[in-house]
Amino acid sequence: MATKFLALACIRGNESRGHLSPRPHYPSMPKYPKGVSAEEKNVQGSEAKAMFSVMGMTCSACAGSVEKAIKRLPGIREAVVDVLNNRAQVLYFPSFVNEETIRETIEDVGFQATLIQDEMNERSSQVCRIRINGMTCTSCSTTVESALQAIQGVQKAQVALATEEAEVHYDPKILSYNQLLETIEHTGFEAVLISTGEDRSKIHLKIEGFRTDNSMRMIGNSLQALPGVQEIDMDPSVNKFSLSYKPDVTGPRNFIKVIESTGSGRFKAMIFPEEGGRDSHRKEEIRQYYRSFLWSLIFTIPVFLTSMVFMYIPGIKHGLDTKVVNMLSIGEILRWVLSTPVQFIIGRRFYTGSYKALRHGSANMDVLIALGTNAAYFYSVYSVLRAATSQDFKGTDFFETSSMLISFILLGKYLEVLAKGKTSEAIAKLMDLAPETATLLTLDNNGNVIREEEIDSRLIEKNDVIKIIPGAKVASDGFVIWGQSHVNESMITGEARPVAKRKGDTVIGGTVNENGVLHVKATRVGSESALSQIVRLVESAQMAKAPVQKFADRISKYFVPLVIILSFSTWLAWFLAGKFHGYPKSWIPSSMDSFQLALQFGISVMVIACPCALGLATPTAVMVGTGVGASQGILIKGGQALESAHKVNCIVFDKTGTLTVGKPVVVNTRLLKNMVLQEFYELIAATEVNSEHPLAKAIVEYAKKFREDGENPAWPEARDFVSITGHGVKAIVRSKEIIVGNKSLMLDQNIAIPIDVEDMLAETEEMAQTGILVSIDGELTGVLAISDPLKPGAQDVISLLKSMKVRSIMVTGDNWGTANSIAKEVGIETVIAEAKPEQKAEKVKDLQASGHIVAMVGDGINDSPALVAADVGMAIGAGTDIAIEAADIVLMKSNLEDVITAIDLSRKTFSRIRLNYIWALGYNLLGIPIAAGALFPSTGFRLPPWIAGAAMAASSLSVVLCSLLLKYYKRPKMLDTLEIRGITVE
Repeated sequence: MATKFLALACIRGNESRGHLSPRPHYPSMPKYPKGVSAEEKNVQGSEAKAMFSVMGMTCSACAGSVEKAIKRLPGIREAVVDVLNNRAQVLYFPSFVNEETIRETIEDVGFQATLIQDEMNERSSQVCRIRINGMTCTSCSTTVESALQAIQGVQKAQVALATEEAEVHYDPKILSYNQLLETIEHTGFEAVLISTGEDRSKIHLKIEGFRTDNSMRMIGNSLQALPGVQEIDMDPSVNKFSLSYKPDVTGPRNFIKVIESTGSGRFKAMIFPEEGGRDSHRKEEIRQYYRSFLWSLIFTIPVFLTSMVFMYIPGIKHGLDTKVVNMLSIGEILRWVLSTPVQFIIGRRFYTGSYKALRHGSANMDVLIALGTNAAYFYSVYSVLRAATSQDFKGTDFFETSSMLISFILLGKYLEVLAKGKTSEAIAKLMDLAPETATLLTLDNNGNVIREEEIDSRLIEKNDVIKIIPGAKVASDGFVIWGQSHVNESMITGEARPVAKRKGDTVIGGTVNENGVLHVKATRVGSESALSQIVRLVESAQMAKAPVQKFADRISKYFVPLVIILSFSTWLAWFLAGKFHGYPKSWIPSSMDSFQLALQFGISVMVIACPCALGLATPTAVMVGTGVGASQGILIKGGQALESAHKVNCIVFDKTGTLTVGKPVVVNTRLLKNMVLQEFYELIAATEVNSEHPLAKAIVEYAKKFREDGENPAWPEARDFVSITGHGVKAIVRSKEIIVGNKSLMLDQNIAIPIDVEDMLAETEEMAQTGILVSIDGELTGVLAISDPLKPGAQDVISLLKSMKVRSIMVTGDNWGTANSIAKEVGIETVIAEAKPEQKAEKVKDLQASGHIVAMVGDGINDSPALVAADVGMAIGAGTDIAIEAADIVLMKSNLEDVITAIDLSRKTFSRIRLNYIWALGYNLLGIPIAAGALFPSTGFRLPPWIAGAAMAASSLSVVLCSLLLKYYKRPKMLDTLEIRGITVE
């Protein structure tokens, strides 16, 4: 029942284009409380619905315990708990239980519960994307995420370290996005709003020519009065207007026209120049780290030379060792002066980062760096001051340790952000697909072109007619109203072969027109376009955490405090060993004493431990994996889908449109009377052209082949047309009574069916074909066989899945005869036929209960309940109508082999995540003991702090580079031969 409920929610979600995340699956629950009489069961109006925000749930076990507790209460009809959105939805009978009792029950289980009013009656959820500057490791992202989730009205908050962004689902009735920004700022990070709301189109306009605030208000009022304008934000400092509007009602060209007419031609409006969004922020971050590293190098190189190179050149050594005051030398003063700007000006970011983290009770990478460099720097200051005030003190400073440490860490961070920028190249490439300009056509009433005008492609409005010349990109989603051409859609769908386009065919914005001129009528613009939906899906996918990342998040809580304890213990152990002569004096280098040796070991432990590598292990791999999938026409909905897909061991296939082409065609005709085939088809096409049934369309399409005017034939007139639902049609054509339909229709009309025709019908059913009988003037005249052909390569795909140890099952609403025949043809052994949509979902649940990880492959419409119920829902047959909400993975090419590619890509991505974790954990487990001096007693090898710092920076970089290698993913070789075979079949 819960699954059915979720399925219905999903279907509603598709209609409203609302966001729906993957749902947990729970067993069915009782409908009514014990003791409810039959009369009470019939009272439909006595039922109520409540939605609770449940904070503190971390996994499905938590959700299960909440659900069980609610179901134990009397009067509960249904309860569905969504762990991802921290939600519990309850249908109950108020005469038995109330909202407060339910809320208290949830709190008794150990979770904080808050009642949310009117949640399901109207859509009260908005999605806000925020860029967060200043995060350095998992600890930072966890701090921000916790702060956002604690706000009343926030339904879900995800903070991604790799993209440095937050995606927050919140109730606009309860709070505004400004409060979200303030919360992030309060945690100590800079917050920049990227977007709010997914259901509204938004345009930014720059206005020139006004001098006073009054002019700006006047323009604002003029725009606000327009129908379809929902919200206006003004920024007078940069003359910017941001408008949210309904694209069905109005559009940007209308806004510009209103603005320019408001001031009698005084004002000029244009699209606000874009700053590149995430890309410009990434470039600025790269520039900042590069500048910081260069300045650090300018100061650090002289420090390094004076402490480690010039000491071996006699003349220079003498000059540097010259005493200024007591034992204070020129070399020490130089190193102090040069390392101070590195420590406090260039390294200021580490102080601010660690202060913000500690203020909120967490510790991050900045804390380790600040502690390590401070220990080296302030011990060196102590050493210098001691030398200046003492006649006989012989100490060594570590100024080169602190400055070189900061330099190497900045170099590592520079290389890391450089590499991280490449992980999100997929989105940048997708966004670049949209052309900058478009040719707008103005047509007269007869459809003739009267004017052409080049406009910014962002100014395209719904129902505009756009001209696409050969070699140009299609500027908007729409359909062809004139012209013929081939369009390369590989950049959107991954389909390598150009697709023929003629009048009535749909085109996708961002694809390339190859050889003919097309006139396209725009149907989807702005945020509604397929390209925008794909970009939004890939962005959301890169935000969504894989469940495996919880492992890193748990470790990060204790990692830094543990490292600080280990570092202090290392210093103490070596210091005490030196104090009590626990090791020979010969172990101590000539340039230092036992305290300094212990201090170096302690600092090395502190700076070699790297929480960043652990934090980046999962998100970088997910980012690259989802990006690679998008480039191959496979849209993966984040880490959850990736993680589930790699475990799949059972796939449930829908038949029509999934295993078969989904378009019935006439494959055979048998005439029982002497007549011309063309005349026969003219009569039945004239009858069937009035029907909307897919089989009727197949007959009409086939009949066109017998006509010279094949594109738009004029069929004879059909009078007295009658459609008999589920049986067929009849009409009078050329004074003849034509009946087209199944066997039962003929028997109803008292038309005799000979035995040989009965045999023909049985034969067609065995071949997975549908037999259609045709009667003319009460006499059986012909038999048509209609088939929905198998997709090329379907048989091979099932065979390959078998070799991958993945079981295949077919579930269809079609009859048993056709279902068994198709299953036999493709090699599927288990078949469920004549199944309704909810029965498909029940079958998926049965398989899950028997221990299978189930993927459902369907067309995303009537298969929605099963897609939702499955561990991984794969929607096949996407194009511009992407079933984003119902499915976890969308296969845009409609090719069955992409099922194998999706599973293979998820396995490769997940193995890369595992490799990243092994590297990150192994690095720390190996590096910390070496830095602590584990090898020093036996080999004399020790790791100076600055080398430990370089190693720490290298570990993060290596994890990112390891993830980047996924960019070179190639689909399984076995599919290349399959594709060739597919082309041969065609």
